[in-house]
Amino acid sequence: MTEIRKLIPLRFLRCLRLSLWIAVALTGAILVPPLYGRELRKPKVRAITAFVRIDRENYVQQLDRAVRLLRQAKAALEKSGYEVETLRVTTQPFPDYVRGLTRRQALDFFASLNALSEKQSFSVSIGRANRGGAHDEIATDLLAEILATTNLNASVSVAGEDGIYWHAIGAAAKIMKYLETSGQNGVRNFDFAAAAMVPPYGPFFPTSYHNGDGHQFSVGLEAGNFVADVFQQAGGDFRRAEELLSQALSAQARDLEVVAQQIQKDSGWTYMGLDATPAPNLDSSIAAGIESLIGGKFGSNGTLTAVRIITEGVQSIPVKRAGYSGLMLPVLEDPVLAQRWSEGTYNLDSLLAYSAVCGTGLDAVPLPGDVPEKQLERIIGDVASLALKWHKPLTARLILAPGKKPGERTAFDSPHLTNTALRALP
Repeated sequence: MTEIRKLIPLRFLRCLRLSLWIAVALTGAILVPPLYGRELRKPKVRAITAFVRIDRENYVQQLDRAVRLLRQAKAALEKSGYEVETLRVTTQPFPDYVRGLTRRQALDFFASLNALSEKQSFSVSIGRANRGGAHDEIATDLLAEILATTNLNASVSVAGEDGIYWHAIGAAAKIMKYLETSGQNGVRNFDFAAAAMVPPYGPFFPTSYHNGDGHQFSVGLEAGNFVADVFQQAGGDFRRAEELLSQALSAQARDLEVVAQQIQKDSGWTYMGLDATPAPNLDSSIAAGIESLIGGKFGSNGTLTAVRIITEGVQSIPVKRAGYSGLMLPVLEDPVLAQRWSEGTYNLDSLLAYSAVCGTGLDAVPLPGDVPEKQLERIIGDVASLALKWHKPLTARLILAPGKKPGERTAFDSPHLTNTALRALP
């Protein structure tokens, strides 16, 4: 490529580039150059999430309608060439529909809800334990037991427009410590998070929630490999990486929105938007993409810039957005992130620094089992403070390894997580 550039006058290249941008401005087209040697790998749809308002008497029928919508949406997206990974349902905050039940009755209800979701192959978030407010009561003990005995997801709101909810931070830390020793070797913390400034109608679990009447849906991406391909094309040029990622994500977002709008028209369910946050997976590493751009290990110089580039690329898409619309760095869900955590190339404070230019906070971070509840409160408080200061959605999903100490390796038994060495906290 270098030899070709030497043969072509620089003035010609600049004119060609200007002509392409004029064409984009006049036609609205998004021009995405092919990756040298092969095509960009298409992003997957990590989640189609339906938002419903249920009641105890009719929840089976209400969820059945939601599942029909999800399957209709899945078929439409697959017909357009997108692989769909999961179907999800988010209810209103669960205290609303178990009010008046005894503890045993509430647990029996959620066991039935969990069984229904497993039978019909969809995941459920039961929303928040609080609506978000300085004086909200939090069903801490009940939520801890629900999460320990089912595969349901939920969150606690620890910060909002009116400030930080310190009592909620304490409740979240208490739940995390309970789930550490409640079975499955601490894995149950994967389905719980403390959420700060997170907007409603986001597709990603465990912080997905809504406070309305339901009958909406949103879509979330999985795009670690897609970002890696774009960054490889940039050849280490940060400015080019920024341009290419914005163009490539915009092209995908436009295609997805066309399909989603047709689903809305056909079903009557309201489309709330796309969360193009490029969620990674065990076979789709966002850290590998970042390393291909910066030419070094994740955590080395340039990492924060790469994080900013991804975030701004996501936020530049010219479609209706939902959820985080930023960047996910879930340590245990990304094999490269997990390996670099083991090597010590980054740490808890690094993740908070990256979150300042937009990440999701502390996501799927492994911690030694001897971390006390008070220290968890301080960690969650740091996330809430950063979210409030910069008015951005951040979360703390902290996964404690029971009985494990710094230097030892985690032993989480989950198809969604990769194991790594534990690091000592400051």
